[in-house]
Amino acid sequence: MLLTEKELYSAQIEKIADSSVLHGSESLRKLLRYLAGYALDHPGGHLKEYQIATEVFGRAADFDSQLDSTVRVQVGRLRQKLQEYYRSEGSHDEILVDLPKGTYLLGFHHQLPVPEILQSSQKEEGTNPSPIRPAVLVPPARGTWSGVTTALLVLLLAALAVIAVLLLSRSASPPARTDAEAPSAAVSVFWKQFVEGREEPWVVFSNASFVGRPETGMRYLDRSRDANAKVFDHYTGVGEVLAVHELDRVFASLHREIRVKRGSLLSLDDVKNNDVIFVGSPAENLTLLDIPGTQQFVFQRLTSGQRKGDLGIRNVHPQNGEPSAFLGTPNDLPLTDDYSVVALVRGVNPSHSVLILAGTTTIGTQAAVEYVCRQTSLQQLLLRLAVSPSGDVLPFEAVLHVKVTRGVPLESELVAVRQLSQGQQQ
Repeated sequence: MLLTEKELYSAQIEKIADSSVLHGSESLRKLLRYLAGYALDHPGGHLKEYQIATEVFGRAADFDSQLDSTVRVQVGRLRQKLQEYYRSEGSHDEILVDLPKGTYLLGFHHQLPVPEILQSSQKEEGTNPSPIRPAVLVPPARGTWSGVTTALLVLLLAALAVIAVLLLSRSASPPARTDAEAPSAAVSVFWKQFVEGREEPWVVFSNASFVGRPETGMRYLDRSRDANAKVFDHYTGVGEVLAVHELDRVFASLHREIRVKRGSLLSLDDVKNNDVIFVGSPAENLTLLDIPGTQQFVFQRLTSGQRKGDLGIRNVHPQNGEPSAFLGTPNDLPLTDDYSVVALVRGVNPSHSVLILAGTTTIGTQAAVEYVCRQTSLQQLLLRLAVSPSGDVLPFEAVLHVKVTRGVPLESELVAVRQLSQGQQQ
């Protein structure tokens, strides 16, 4: 009788739990079974440290992760034990179980089997299965032409055997997926609702209106004084270009295509009938001004003071220790600091989602997109967010502080997060 996928994964968990690697460590075996049960029963779910502390390690209801690091320590130990298992007795298991850093969600993957022709030849030789090693040529003694002939024949047969193994392995199994082709659990969870929609999501990049000429210099259109000027609306920033490329890479790994459109061509019908990802702030992506947008972190230009005219992010309801506004490097200085907004909100049609990825500069926009396309940073973000019973990330708004060097975003730090209530989602 064929086992279901879930039964295969459960059997693999029991095999690991009963292995010598976890022998004598009942706490790690209990943790492994708990994490596996949660992952299999709640695919795409979000498991919190508090849950593990109280349900696995018997901590009290007033458990404080800042004072008690038991969960993090034990999860780290289990991660090491899993790696140790697959380096030793589990090296040829069909199912690979891993525990990516920054998450408590186990991952299950199918490993490529070792070709049978290679296994059988190694068994005949009485050796353990191991990678094919290149032959080493030993110069024959003078006058031993028969030995040369024999050696060449052996090498020829060996080469044919290697080719046969490669051909068999290619026909028996699909090629191994590269890291770019295999999305992490965090990437799959975050992008779930954009991947599972009936239509491909729109990626809408900003293309502000400029006046002037490309060869002599351009500036933003000022409608109060540029009524008769020739308008250029087909330019965008370098950050938006790289951002669209990054989104295309991620969606390709999720086996989903995206549709790309510049902001000036987007219609409200597009927003009503599709999931939309906006790349760029409302200062340049003007369509954002006509639809539900951010409520907690709002892009605004300063109207007074030394930085009048600079674009910043207003913190509508500052929490303890937070500033009332997030401002990057002044416009007249080399860019070293920027701020970005990452926000998931309901669309004009509540059945669709809108994701806003925008910085106060084009580099900040690039950083925002990269943040939600990389496993490590997404894991940090997901730990701060709520997920619905169906596995969808619930609406939120967040701010990133971006460190920039020579026009490249090198580091992004999550500095503020707001999980939107039901009323704020409308």
